[in-house]
Amino acid sequence: MTDAAISVRNLDHFFGEGEARKQALFDINLEIRRGTLTILMGPSGSGKTTLLTIMGCLREVQAGRIRLLDEELSGSDETCRTGMRRRLGFIFQAHNLHDSLTARQNVMMGLQVHGRGDTAKQTQAADHLLRLLGLGERMDYRPANLSGGQKQRVAIARALVSNPDIIFADEPTAALDKISGMAAVRLFKDLGRARGTTTVMVTHDPRILDLADRVVTLEEGRIVADRAGAGELRERAEVL
Repeated sequence: MTDAAISVRNLDHFFGEGEARKQALFDINLEIRRGTLTILMGPSGSGKTTLLTIMGCLREVQAGRIRLLDEELSGSDETCRTGMRRRLGFIFQAHNLHDSLTARQNVMMGLQVHGRGDTAKQTQAADHLLRLLGLGERMDYRPANLSGGQKQRVAIARALVSNPDIIFADEPTAALDKISGMAAVRLFKDLGRARGTTTVMVTHDPRILDLADRVVTLEEGRIVADRAGAGELRERAEVL
C-alpha cells in the first residue's frame, strides 16, 4: 500500500464529439496523500468538478492514468468502478434527499445500500453523526421541514456514515453558515487523523482554507497553483 490515496498522471478530458469536441482538462498531474484534506479552487468552468467526478469514478478516464486506493482506474469497466464507489463518500451541492424519509432514514440509506449492519447498528451510527452535525433535535424531521443548511448536513452525514476511504465533496459548505460549515470541515479533518480518511473538496469558500492541508488551483482546465495549506504548515511547525 502506497502513501497516495489518489495518483493522477497526464490526465486529459474532453466533452462533445466532432467539431463540437472541447478539451476540459489538460495534462493534470496530482498526487494526494492518505488522510489529508485537499481543496480544489478556481473560477467557474475551470474544471474542478470535472476532475472531482473523474477521480470519484463517476466519469471514465479518457486519456492519462488514475490510481485510486492502489487500484488502476484507466481502462476499468463499469463493474470495477461500481465496486470502487462503494469505498467512497460523495457530497454534492444538491442534497438529493428522499422527501418521504426522515433525516435519520436518509442517513441510514448510506449503510443500507452496502448491506452494512443490522437496523439497530444503522440507527445508532446515523444518530451519532446527526448529533455531531447539530441535528440531534431534527432526526425525525422530513426534508420539507428542514432548512437548506440542515438538508446539506443530513447529506454530509449520509456520505460519512459508511466510513468511506475517500470523501469527494463539491461545495459542501455553500448552504451552511460559518459555524456549521467549519464544524463539517473539522469533522473531515478529524476523520483524516483518526481513520486516515482522505477528503477532496471543491469550494469557493475562503473561510475553510485555514483547515486545508493542500490547496490546488485550476484555471481553464489546468493546474496553475499547488501549495501547502495552513493545516499542513501548522503540522510541519509542530514537528519542528
